[in-house]
This record gives sequence, structure tokens and C-alpha cells, in this order.
Amino acid sequence: MDAASFRAGDADRERVAERLRVALEEGRLNLHEYDDRLRQAYAARTYADLDALIADLPGVTPPSQSQVVPAATAADNAAAWRPTADGKYPDATRRWVVKQWDGWISVVVVCTLIWFVTSVFSGEGAYFWPIWVAGPWGALLLVQTLRGLIAGEPQRWAAKEARKEAEREVRRRAHGRDTDTKPDDADG
Repeated sequence: MDAASFRAGDADRERVAERLRVALEEGRLNLHEYDDRLRQAYAARTYADLDALIADLPGVTPPSQSQVVPAATAADNAAAWRPTADGKYPDATRRWVVKQWDGWISVVVVCTLIWFVTSVFSGEGAYFWPIWVAGPWGALLLVQTLRGLIAGEPQRWAAKEARKEAEREVRRRAHGRDTDTKPDDADG
């Protein structure tokens, strides 16, 4: 007698129901498919009936053997803000400079794209007006960046970010979550 034709028990149905739940969470099944298959699982009589419900689902791979790279976790994010033994935050200067200049870069790119598109459609070389956005703002940012670097602002900023990350971690643990689900209101 074929093993697939043996009658399934409640524990077998529960195992398939759990696998279907995992498939739903992984996005492999939509809610309608999950509901339909779950009903069939609890109505199944044989192993063959149960096997058919999960035949198109890949097996569950333990995280230790998975080739999928997990997204950054809260612990990874917190580790990025840990000081070294001498109390310095590695990579703080680069992060601080990027934070200082990221808004400027975005605005200048958008202005340059607008200028480019309007120049192409007008058919003539239009005056490069984005220089009036990029130049003065860039000069002010350059002075601000140099002053901040001389004054040690990147390390103070990193310490402040580390405190904020520690507070977020405390809130996450208090609410029983591993990841931050809400954006920060005031990162300024």
C-alpha cells in the first residue's frame, strides 16, 4: 500500500496548516489562497490530500542555511552607533558630511534636470540658472561643514544619534518588536 494513501491525523493537518501560514507570511500565498488551502487541509483525509496543498511551496530553509541576505535588523542599526574603546564613533565623519550635503545634492540634481529638460525642449542652450541654487547654498554648506569638522561636530552628532537609537531600542523592547515600524518624527 502506498504511504500517500494512509489516513492523515490531526497533528499532520496542523503541520500543513502551519506551513501554509508561513507561506502566507512569506507572500507566497495571498489571503484567499491561504483560506482555501487551510479549509482543504482540515478536511484532508490522506497524506496525498495534504501533500497536494503544499506541493508548489518550497521547503522552509533554516536561516543558518539560507542564501537570502536578511535585511538590516535593529541590532545591526544599533551596532553602527557603538563607540570604540577610545569613545570615538567610527565612520561618524563620513556619515555627518553625507547628512550635511544630502539635501543640497538632491535639490541641485532636480534643478539641473529641470534645466536640462526645458533646454532640450526649447531647442536652444538656455542659461544655466541652477548655478544660483547650487553656488550660494553650496558655499554656505562648505563653510558650515569645515567649521563643524574643526569643532568636532561629527562625534557629537554621532553620540546624539547613538542616544536616539538606544532610546528607540528601549521602546521597541518595551513593545515587544524587533524592528522600528514608525518613522522618526524629529531626526533634526
